Amino acid sequence: MGAGTVTAVISERSAPQPGTARRWRSWRGAFLILAVLVVIAAVGTYLTAPRPGATMDPASTNPSGAHALVTLLRERGVEVVVADTIADVEGAARPDTLILVAQSQFLTDNSLLERLAQTPGDLLLVEPTARTRTALTPRLRLASVAGLNSRPNCTLREADRAGTVKFGPTDSYVARGGLVITSCYDGALVRYRDGSRTVTVVGSTGFMTNGGLLQEGNAALAMNLAGDRPRVIWYAPHRIEGETSSPSSLSDMIPDNVSWMVWQLWLVVLLAAIWKGRRIGPLVSEELPVVVRASETVEGRGRLYRSHRARDRAADSLRTATLQRLLPRLGIGAGAPPPAVVMTVARRSGADPEFVSYHLFGPPPATDHDLLQLARALDDIERQVTHS
Repeated sequence: MGAGTVTAVISERSAPQPGTARRWRSWRGAFLILAVLVVIAAVGTYLTAPRPGATMDPASTNPSGAHALVTLLRERGVEVVVADTIADVEGAARPDTLILVAQSQFLTDNSLLERLAQTPGDLLLVEPTARTRTALTPRLRLASVAGLNSRPNCTLREADRAGTVKFGPTDSYVARGGLVITSCYDGALVRYRDGSRTVTVVGSTGFMTNGGLLQEGNAALAMNLAGDRPRVIWYAPHRIEGETSSPSSLSDMIPDNVSWMVWQLWLVVLLAAIWKGRRIGPLVSEELPVVVRASETVEGRGRLYRSHRARDRAADSLRTATLQRLLPRLGIGAGAPPPAVVMTVARRSGADPEFVSYHLFGPPPATDHDLLQLARALDDIERQVTHS
């Protein structure tokens, strides 16, 4: 056998067979298709996943966010400028702009509110706090909690076009000091002129969020109020200005070996629990060695609270127990918001809503005498509801 014959035989034996090559090409195509499908699914999941954020965050797609309203405004041709600080508001404000202020509980610095009051442009205050109302609308005062559904009953064009709106529990406002206002929805929405600017105050945030736009005329009212000017500055801070969050979490600062030791300890605890659990026999009922009267238990717990000056915990226990007895009698669920509970209790008992709100959901008492007065007031409220 010559050298050429040997080389041909070796080449023939080492060359891939046609069937093997075909199978490899088919498997390679299947792998490529599977990889493309995985990439498409991952990208689709990323694009369609909800974007988290705080309440009234213009970029958040959560039910409490405001991405839907901001998108509708921009599609309508309104220029929406998102401001993160008061300086951003001042830089973007003009006399023909509308400044929407929400989440004002984070505006704790009076100097920031003073700068906001001097910024040119109309104001739309969404559920302002008492501090914000004092600084920006000093001639408005809080009236009471308005109803869950309401018609406008006013001449304001924006409200009249929207019709019935489902606010949920909302604050309502009245004027003082001779201020002339336009009041809609039983005071949940008011508007007045303050010099060269128009000030609009609405007592609820929920109707402007992603989760509330689809109810009743919420979307129409939100669009009419926020789209009243060609340019709106959206200022809804989610933290106190000047405070910064740490870029690293607590878990990032823990060394890897510490995490491994913690997992080992958890494993030891789990094995010990299983070992001990196998040694536990059946349950045996035993009689109490002594009988303790309920009054002695209550007195002992009260003395314990008094010795530790835990008036806040004692008041919380009294309020919780009162609500647990009142809510089933009033036909209210355990998850009902405090404003709805206050209005229902006030109607049944005939008491003042502010009196009921202060004693059921107010601050902890400062002295033992205040705690005693709180207990008496809660007892009176419960007695009036029971006998109504």
